[in-house]
Amino acid sequence: MRVAVVGSGPSGCYTAQSLVQQDPDVLVDVLDRLPCPYGLVRYGVAPDHEKIKSLQNNLRTVLEHERVRFLGGIEIGPGGVPAARLRELYHAVVYCVGAATDRHLGIPGEDLPGSWSATEFVSWYSAHPDSTADGFVIGARSAVVIGVGNVAVDVTRMLARGVTELSPTDMPDPALNALAASRVTEVRMVGRRGPSQARFTTKELRELGSLPDTEVTVSAAELALDPAYLDPSPLPAPQRRNVEVLRGWAAAEPRPVSRRISLRFFLRPVELLADGGRVGAVRFERTVPDGRGGVRGTGEFEEIEAQLVLRSVGYRGMPVEGLPFDAGSGTVPNVDGRVVRGGSAVPGEYVAGWIKRGPTGVIGTNRPDAKETVTSLLEDAPHARTQGSAR
Repeated sequence: MRVAVVGSGPSGCYTAQSLVQQDPDVLVDVLDRLPCPYGLVRYGVAPDHEKIKSLQNNLRTVLEHERVRFLGGIEIGPGGVPAARLRELYHAVVYCVGAATDRHLGIPGEDLPGSWSATEFVSWYSAHPDSTADGFVIGARSAVVIGVGNVAVDVTRMLARGVTELSPTDMPDPALNALAASRVTEVRMVGRRGPSQARFTTKELRELGSLPDTEVTVSAAELALDPAYLDPSPLPAPQRRNVEVLRGWAAAEPRPVSRRISLRFFLRPVELLADGGRVGAVRFERTVPDGRGGVRGTGEFEEIEAQLVLRSVGYRGMPVEGLPFDAGSGTVPNVDGRVVRGGSAVPGEYVAGWIKRGPTGVIGTNRPDAKETVTSLLEDAPHARTQGSAR
């Protein structure tokens, strides 16, 4: 059996690995539109997270397997290989294309110069081949990062980290030189909900407190708006640890430093305000818990100065040529990885990773996700029709 895996990030590599482990005769081609593999492990992990980036070594062993080929520079869809042609060449095709774009805030001023997605910023400092943007920190004294997930923590840390710590990393020289010349001394990371709903992990959060010559500040009064902050005992362990870290920072005495990171909660962005033709501030509405796990606006507003705004409110999947697409969830409709067309699963077409389940979980989550899809594929294998051969 010959299988095409479209996408060489963690979900694609784990899919290929699961295939060769479970079927001793399968031949797998891993296709990617970029010339280099590994997806977000290569182009999305912060350069100072060298241990996580070293996962590329594990993924490389998958692509070097004798029954696996990596074929880079291959676009699937318009302008490249039609999806229908893949079905002719392979017994089965597994799409592991991730979530290629970011979510928007949908508020006035979002498109002002100086307002960017965190995805664009990460692509810039990771030397992604698609990145054409630069000038992020030019003229900026203060920055606002909208979102309280791990990506938000990453970009906040990159803005506050000194060039001494970044120089030994694989950050490209243009980004390194720009950050070395940066005059940003105040970074505010803002979430519309409370600390118990924040999506960052405790390990990532604590790294902010270990940055040299940088102080992390949190308002105890703002945190206290979250009932779970006052009594964190019912929280799951990860959220409880986050609250404990925040509680420690809120109680700390101020000290003289060159840079400050402020963590703000219960503030919903409603407008980006212009100053001299570019973003100059963000207008937020104060929110409070609504008693149902969400928040409601209070009608109280606050403006926070910022010449740089990075939105980090999640990734979103894009339609895949030749496949059905659920615009609400940003995923391809599927049952256990089998693509669903017209209400029925279609043997021969499969999905794994974020395009299957949405942008949730960590890198390791892709391993069992890929295994589930491969199990479905192998169950269908006896009924697969031989349409051709890529080998």
